[in-house]
Amino acid sequence: MCFTFGNMPISKNYVARDISWLAFNHRVLQEAADTTVALPERIKFLGIFSNNLDEFFRVRVATLGRLLELPKQTKTNKTLIAKTLDTIHDTVVAQQKEFGSIWNNIVNELQKQKIYFKKHTELDATQKEFVSTYFDDEVESNVTPLMIQNIKTFPQLREKSLYLAVVIAKKQVKNSSKYALIEVPVRLTPRFVLLPCPKGETHIMLLEDVIRFSLPRIFSMFSVNHFESHIIKFTRDAELDIDNDITTSLIQKLEKGLKQRKLAPPVRFIYDREINANLLTYLIKRLNLTNNDNLMPGGSIHNFRHFIEFPKHIFKHNTVVQKPFHHPALADVKTVTDIVLQKDILLHFPYHSFDAVIDLLREAAINPDVTEIKITAYRLASQSKIINALINATKNGKKVTILLELKARFDEEANLMWKARLEEEGIHVLIGVPNLKVHAKICLIKKVTKKITTHYGFVSTGNINEKTAKIYSDSCLLTSDRFIMADVNRVFNYLQSNIKNKKILLACKKLWLSPINMRQKIMLKIDAEIKNYKAKKPSGIIIKLNSLTDSELIDKLQAAAAVGVPIQLIIRSIYCVPFTKKVKTKTKAISIVDNYLEHSRILYFENSGNPDVYIASADWMGRNLDHRIEVACPIEDVTLKKEIKDFLDIQLADNTKARVLDAKLANSYIHNKQPKVRAQQDLYTYFLSKAATPN
Repeated sequence: MCFTFGNMPISKNYVARDISWLAFNHRVLQEAADTTVALPERIKFLGIFSNNLDEFFRVRVATLGRLLELPKQTKTNKTLIAKTLDTIHDTVVAQQKEFGSIWNNIVNELQKQKIYFKKHTELDATQKEFVSTYFDDEVESNVTPLMIQNIKTFPQLREKSLYLAVVIAKKQVKNSSKYALIEVPVRLTPRFVLLPCPKGETHIMLLEDVIRFSLPRIFSMFSVNHFESHIIKFTRDAELDIDNDITTSLIQKLEKGLKQRKLAPPVRFIYDREINANLLTYLIKRLNLTNNDNLMPGGSIHNFRHFIEFPKHIFKHNTVVQKPFHHPALADVKTVTDIVLQKDILLHFPYHSFDAVIDLLREAAINPDVTEIKITAYRLASQSKIINALINATKNGKKVTILLELKARFDEEANLMWKARLEEEGIHVLIGVPNLKVHAKICLIKKVTKKITTHYGFVSTGNINEKTAKIYSDSCLLTSDRFIMADVNRVFNYLQSNIKNKKILLACKKLWLSPINMRQKIMLKIDAEIKNYKAKKPSGIIIKLNSLTDSELIDKLQAAAAVGVPIQLIIRSIYCVPFTKKVKTKTKAISIVDNYLEHSRILYFENSGNPDVYIASADWMGRNLDHRIEVACPIEDVTLKKEIKDFLDIQLADNTKARVLDAKLANSYIHNKQPKVRAQQDLYTYFLSKAATPN
């Protein structure tokens, strides 16, 4: 299945980042359409697509809308912004239509497996009795209808929630219609309700249909006999307005911003295209919506993000889950610490178990020689074993410092709660740097034995989060390299200092740091590859990222390609490189979307046959390079360099789940006559061949 983008806005030869992102989300939709993918996974990909789109509107579309509203004298290309918004709207409408077609196909496949979705009008006597009881016992107390025609001030709709927009009337009486809204209580009650059914079959009812079935009971006091109900959903601007009032603490600003987010302007209003026309007109008027508020007709089901958690146990032939396994160097060892003090260990999640990271901290928490632990945190698991280990360390007399990035988008509220809990436990909590997000993933453990101080810890490309480590592909270096750890210590000294003196970071010898020197270091590495190519020395660049949008680095890559330097790019999502200039060697650019979310950032420079290899927390975007604290760490062990090169080669050889990235954004699969390679499955086999039994 191929989706093309018409009238695509391009500025200075760079593909617009938001249109490129929509192309990425279409790759997710392709996975849902792929009949070779297991049915539960196809449903999951529809949920991911929907969730991605929600966040896209909440952040990017909202930002573009704000730019359009800036004063005329502001330097913004409003013509380009307006064209981009028009393209977004047209593209999303087309993708939603494709989404509906894919869902219908999946429903047909489910029926072949005797799995049926039941509407409120399709129940037999036994099911009616069950649903009636279920509503009484589980749902009714969480349902409060709003009779919106009788409310002078229209209620604020909860962002991302589902609402049933209801029309009730007496059939025999003209103009007797009344309108109501019912929030579907998915926060309190499961979205999927399993019904009694014949043996060998599975019948599922959505929570909103349970409410539809119960409308006569809900509105019994009105003596009505006609009911219509349609799902609507409201998406708001999610950007937090953090003012520059220096008398107000960051925490107070965040708390204020989170409250304002709930009342933010609308960026999208989705409704069932079969909705009662008079009701729709009324809602648009009362909600003060216009055509610019992205009014979008859709199907009868919204908030498909819940389908990420669609019950998998109902399938007879469930997907075999590939379990993570222990790194071979850490299998059957007494402590992870002893091995890390001897040599570097490179973990590749989710192939390797995240337990090694947790164990490293647990061991530090009880080791009498450990005196201090410092760590950064961006997104934490809700039941974090990492936090439990740090709390235990504090109780054992260790000095523990954690940098919590309170401005981590959509995790602000959770991180505020973590801050309160950690401080109650006696942990020293840092809350970031003014005007910069701390996105580096680093840890330092200080150990003092017979007055000899040793530092060890890790540098990672992904969040310190055991939940996402099972589904995100990331790399994590466990090391006691004294130069790397000295640099990590410098980063923490900078974060802990009252006066943020950048000279502390400039003293780093091995780590590249944003916003200090990472951009410049990358530019120098690309220049070196150009020089090597011209000198007929081995040259080449392999870059693996989530997103590539930075115009300066794009131009530098194009310059290298124009000379003839072999360039290979593995970019998961946003790709703004048209590569329209003439080049001696065609650049290979691919994107892989499969079971795991490709999240690691890896930089590989051939360097005359002695490769320079880095893992990083930063994408090549302006925000990462100029407005965040980010870290790129060298991999110097020859064996580990070879391991990373093997990793990259397997990904570049993928001819199953890889798509071509080009200026057309066509998302064409790479299919060739080479032996079949599905990178994520083959990498599992590759790492498993070196490892112990899966845990």
